[in-house]
Amino acid sequence: MRMVDLIEKKRDGKILTKEEIDFIIAGYTNEEIPDYQMSALLMAIFYQDMTDEEITNLTLAMAHSGDIIDLSSIEGIKVDKHSTGGVGDTTTLVLAPLVASVGVPVAKMSGRGLGFTGGTLDKFESIPGFRIELSDQEFIDIVNKSQVAVIGQSGNLAPADKKLYALRDVTGTVDSIPLIASSIMSKKIAAGADAIVLDVTTGEGAFMKNLDDAKRLAHTMVRIGKLAGRQTMAVISDMSEPLGEAVGNGLEIVEAIEALQGKGPEDLMEMCYVLGSQMVVLAGKAESLDDARVMLKEALESGKALEKFREMVQDQGGDASVIDQPEKLITATYQFDLPAKESGYVTEIVANEIGIAAMLLGAGRRTKEDDIDHAVGIKLKKKVGDAVKEGEALLTIYSNTEDTSAVEQLLYENISIGDNSLEPTLIHGIITE
Repeated sequence: MRMVDLIEKKRDGKILTKEEIDFIIAGYTNEEIPDYQMSALLMAIFYQDMTDEEITNLTLAMAHSGDIIDLSSIEGIKVDKHSTGGVGDTTTLVLAPLVASVGVPVAKMSGRGLGFTGGTLDKFESIPGFRIELSDQEFIDIVNKSQVAVIGQSGNLAPADKKLYALRDVTGTVDSIPLIASSIMSKKIAAGADAIVLDVTTGEGAFMKNLDDAKRLAHTMVRIGKLAGRQTMAVISDMSEPLGEAVGNGLEIVEAIEALQGKGPEDLMEMCYVLGSQMVVLAGKAESLDDARVMLKEALESGKALEKFREMVQDQGGDASVIDQPEKLITATYQFDLPAKESGYVTEIVANEIGIAAMLLGAGRRTKEDDIDHAVGIKLKKKVGDAVKEGEALLTIYSNTEDTSAVEQLLYENISIGDNSLEPTLIHGIITE
């Protein structure tokens, strides 16, 4: 088998077999196939697309290029949740303890952030002492005891994906649905979950700006999951404006605590109920999404979900006193309100630009080597559709530097005020097939 023949085959729009895809991924992972040949194949895939069967075979080959995490010793059906990304995406911080509080084991491996704000691990590390590096046995023991743990990904999880992603980034082939879908699903399958819930975001703060592309990606990943033997569902959610009100690591932990106290922003709570209901159904704890939502609301209102978060923090070495005193996490030196320049209704908050503003404050990373400032960020006071008066605060900036003029200018450029109130759409669809 020769790589050049497989490049030509895909270039001509023909279907690659499982054996051919296995050969390609093994050869590239082992550095027997050079970057220039893999780049040519990626471009051929970009233009010629792939069938569901091809994408599934590509996903499985990538998943098996490194470690496959064995979670079989954890009791029950393990359900993982993955978001394709967004700004102020606090859902995992709320979902993990909320879903675990109704008896669903959540054994989650998450990543760090690069870009807008920190990833889930960076956010949890805002809690003093919180450990995201656990041994496999410690991880399994905690989930069996408390139903929930969130840790860093194994260094050898889907190494083929890591190599391919870096190559796609420099060859103009990032925006390919077969390559995006296989990248996401290979890591989810390698992480050992029995079932997968996907939050496919669309809008200015999302990877998929176009709703039709987001729908196709969601359908593709659900089919891949099922062909790979994993029960899979997807939600298509809007990320035109930030989800919730907090953008920044410590601020998002505070928001998560407030949400688990029943005081969370309406859009964040709805997102958690929609995704959480799917996780509960896939875990076999409820027969319908409506029944699952009732269970989750009862767990929240009774205080069980907040206590599960406390247990999770304690299990992973964190200072659980922040749950009763979340203000301990609000440590930025300066707080500035951004006043509205006119009266009217908020008509647009461009999510990715708000994320960039938070990154400029230090809440995100420009490069993998950058340090995160857990204290800084932005707290929205107004959302799309809200009325605002001239001089009223649109948001609060949390900063450790006194001069935030560049950040303020960027924020003003990306928050629009008009004459008419808009009703934003949060959920564009739920995909089960």
